[in-house]
Amino acid sequence: MFNYNLQSVNNARKAAAVILNTFDDFELHVLDAIKTKLPKLYTVGPLSMLQRRLCPTNLDSIGSNLWKEDTQCLGWLDRWKPKSVVYVNYGSLITVTPQHLREFAWGLADTNYPFLWVIRPDIVDGGGERILSKEFTAAISGRGLLVGWCPQERVLSHPSVGGFLTHCGWNSTMESVSEGVPLICWPFFAEQQMNCFYSCTKWGIGMEIDSDIKREKVESLVRELMEGMKGQGLRQNAIDWKKRAEIATSPDGSSYINFNKIVIRLKQGMPNA
Repeated sequence: MFNYNLQSVNNARKAAAVILNTFDDFELHVLDAIKTKLPKLYTVGPLSMLQRRLCPTNLDSIGSNLWKEDTQCLGWLDRWKPKSVVYVNYGSLITVTPQHLREFAWGLADTNYPFLWVIRPDIVDGGGERILSKEFTAAISGRGLLVGWCPQERVLSHPSVGGFLTHCGWNSTMESVSEGVPLICWPFFAEQQMNCFYSCTKWGIGMEIDSDIKREKVESLVRELMEGMKGQGLRQNAIDWKKRAEIATSPDGSSYINFNKIVIRLKQGMPNA
């Protein structure tokens, strides 16, 4: 992984420009450091928010996913009060052990909060849902919905969603910022640990769960996020970052301006200008 990242950085130095899905206010000091090595740097994030600014019509038909989306979950979300549902999605590549899956599942069930859980068929060897017992299914009846995949941006923007349990992939992190949704972070590999660190200690939008999952800890963290004083602070911070992201993607904002600069450069056909 280190060699791969090193090669990526070296290749980036050869590029005419580097485009990042972030915004200036979100990572100001980091971006300033990168610009000393990569001066042709354009921040255009959050991309999901910028897309809505530039193309307000629905572009779902040209989206891409590794898994087929279950859009019926959006109707299920309509049943619940604002900020009352826990959304769980650990990405398209993460796998967990059967023991961790069971501990996590029961911790989630014991909160008594309604939840939408994206549980891919391959999340554990032998199939994710098949690992979960009939007792668990009975315990969450009527308040827990398990789906293979979902339209995440639309889920995070739904009024009923009050918290996001995530692997801290960058796209998920930026999409949560775009919607002002606080996080419980369970990072696995690549840049996820760093995203988790910044979410929890720098941006103030998340709490980290221990890698050795225990149901009691899952329950306590979810309760803190949804109803505790710390959770209230994280939610307010997430809302504040959403407002800053809205400024960045507004016509006078840094991401909007940078996007226009990219378009101008491409039209001029001068990649090294």
